[in-house]
Amino acid sequence: MVRIAVDEEVGDRSERRILIGPPRLTKYERARIVGARALQISMGAPVLIKLPETLTDPIEIAVYELEKGVLPITVRRRLPDGTYQDIPLRWLLGRG
Repeated sequence: MVRIAVDEEVGDRSERRILIGPPRLTKYERARIVGARALQISMGAPVLIKLPETLTDPIEIAVYELEKGVLPITVRRRLPDGTYQDIPLRWLLGRG
């Protein structure tokens, strides 16, 4: 069974529903995102935001991009019974 995170219309407003896990990014999800993005940057991927002159380390750049909320990433949270939910990163950062 698949649970998809979608904006649901409730009356005259749209409501986000995170059904699996906490309503914020966990430390494990954060580590995975930063590590994957730092690897991409170190392999030559373009940076998605204008950087301060002081940032040169791929890990620091990845953290900066995450904090600014510019990464187009969806987090998939799974349960032991096989169900999962795809949640846009901006929802977990409180920006969307």
